[in-house]
Amino acid sequence: MHLFNNVTRLHRTLLYGAYSWLLLSGLLHFGIDVVSQYIRGKRAPGPATTLYYGLNSSYAVGQILFAMLALFAIRQGVAAMGQWSGITLGLLAACSWFVLSIMFLEYTQPRKTVALFAVLLLGAALTV
Repeated sequence: MHLFNNVTRLHRTLLYGAYSWLLLSGLLHFGIDVVSQYIRGKRAPGPATTLYYGLNSSYAVGQILFAMLALFAIRQGVAAMGQWSGITLGLLAACSWFVLSIMFLEYTQPRKTVALFAVLLLGAALTV
């Protein structure tokens, strides 16, 4: 039996995979880089710490909200998320998160997670 009976099923699976990965990576980023470091007291209070928590919080929450909105739209049958307009919006968001991670975040894991999201979304774009 074939894993994917048709291109539509593959396209939908790649869309769900891309946005589910974005949701998971955003939740993990927030949990590890904000909540965990705050609970363990890894950073001394001050302006640099406020900037660190603010940047990481906005980065992760932006990913979480975008992924939840996209998954909700796909689940409700909004066709635009699976067409070129929605995929282009997702790729633009991925580019912006990638640029922000290069400019402001000090480690490479967020870049890798956004790159994987973009690859999954490009895979979905090839099946449109």
